[in-house]
Amino acid sequence: MRYWKYVIAAAAISLAAILLYRTLSRYSLDQLIAAVAAVPGPRLLGAFGFAAASYLSLTFFDYLALYYVKRPLPYPKAALASFTALSLGHNIGLAALSSGAVRYRFYTHWGLKTADVAKVIVFCGVTVGLGLLVLGGGALLLRSGLAMEITGLSRPVVLALGAGCLALPALYLGLSAVVRTPLRIRRWTLEMPPLKLAIGQVLVGSINFAFVAACLHQALAAVADVAYLGVASVYVIANATALVSHVPGGLGVIESVVMYLLPQNDLIGPLLVFRFVYFLVPLVLGIILFAVTELVYRRRAAAYSPGADIEAKA
Repeated sequence: MRYWKYVIAAAAISLAAILLYRTLSRYSLDQLIAAVAAVPGPRLLGAFGFAAASYLSLTFFDYLALYYVKRPLPYPKAALASFTALSLGHNIGLAALSSGAVRYRFYTHWGLKTADVAKVIVFCGVTVGLGLLVLGGGALLLRSGLAMEITGLSRPVVLALGAGCLALPALYLGLSAVVRTPLRIRRWTLEMPPLKLAIGQVLVGSINFAFVAACLHQALAAVADVAYLGVASVYVIANATALVSHVPGGLGVIESVVMYLLPQNDLIGPLLVFRFVYFLVPLVLGIILFAVTELVYRRRAAAYSPGADIEAKA
């Protein structure tokens, strides 16, 4: 088991680096520079700001999850594990496995058991779903006309979908308020969190996706006159498609869905900027953080190993 930990760590870093190379190799340096230069400075800064705000809100996914498993850790530790895991997981795909493996590396160092880490992963996954439902439902109801234009669905269908999206988080909160025993769904059991934690999940999940949609809106607004709620609706559809497809980082999926639902000839530049700001910059930072922390923990382990003590005495 000890050696498998190193294998997982090396595989995660290697795969992330390969994905970074494959993504960037599709474009020349001139294309990358031109895409970024085409977006006005204020829009680019806004995109970076909303991306940073999204990753900041994501750190509270783990912070709340640690309270859910009754193993709370200081916020800086939760934030480090969350950012590193998600900056890699967003790009690798199969987030439950990829970001889960990185979380496992961090949290087992800090005393959590495998079962606790698994519960943290499930809790964060549920928070993602709640956020998507709230943002999507709100966008469908508040801008139903725009949603009809984008999707081609009738108004009753759009309104029903919006109401259904919001009904599920409401049901989740209701169950958290009244259910005290684990829910059983076939072979699976789910322990409902206390109502305060459930409310926190809904809030941070919704805020996170609101910031991601705002990041995409800043990039698209540089070349197209699009409303924020319209972009939010499109992003929810694109993100749901990427999650289902498990394509690493939604590479090509998000771009294809956005370009299909918002047909413009000049969207590739802003979409490239969005991918650069929200995926690639955090990926580089995540790789560096993960590599540094692995190096630190390996040195600490070597320093406290019996062999090191014998050498020190000698």
